[in-house]
Amino acid sequence: GWHTRCLEAVVSTQSTGEGGDISLGDTLTQFKEFTASFDPALKGMSLTNADRLREVHNSFARQNMFEFDSKSAEQDDDVYHFVAFVPFKGKVYELDGLKPGPIDHGSFTDDWLSVVRPLLQARVARHAATEITFNLMAVVGDKLMALEKELEAAEGEGAIADIKNRMRLEEEKRANYKIENIRRKHNYIPLIMEMIKILAEKGMLLPLTMKAKEKLTSEAAAKKDSQA
Repeated sequence: GWHTRCLEAVVSTQSTGEGGDISLGDTLTQFKEFTASFDPALKGMSLTNADRLREVHNSFARQNMFEFDSKSAEQDDDVYHFVAFVPFKGKVYELDGLKPGPIDHGSFTDDWLSVVRPLLQARVARHAATEITFNLMAVVGDKLMALEKELEAAEGEGAIADIKNRMRLEEEKRANYKIENIRRKHNYIPLIMEMIKILAEKGMLLPLTMKAKEKLTSEAAAKKDSQA
């Protein structure tokens, strides 16, 4: 699925790049050491069977009222694929699980993103007319830890106040993320089903359903006209 492919790309990035300031933690460090000699296919299989990673991954899964049998992707289905770009020993490599090995995109001096940026722009432009489901993510170090290091080395009241303010904003952002994650993982389906039952009992469900269908039809027609 979408999240599995994304997870594989993120783990590849963390396990391969030069991020010396990024701590992998016990789980990813053990996984990296255990799979060091594995080929890409075996590493992917090991990833999907890692209990701790699967547990965290599934905790963010969308809640479903019904379980559906899985099926193979068909021609018209959306099939998502993620690749990762990493700097390594002065060169930029692309990690693609469908390729036999890393793809060398050339050398860089100070800014490795100067190599990646035109590659991404070209790929988006190549499919922009027919595809809009692009996702671009960056794997970065802990910003709060970086700010704490800045604070230790800071001099002057103005600089210290600025860093403390940025730390406060980062902490507020994390608090909001925590609330969003709680809402994302909460199962709202029983509430939704109960609301549907109440609307049906009051004879309001069918009129609301028909009104929603009419709105969707009208919006689809307007979108088609704008594209003509």
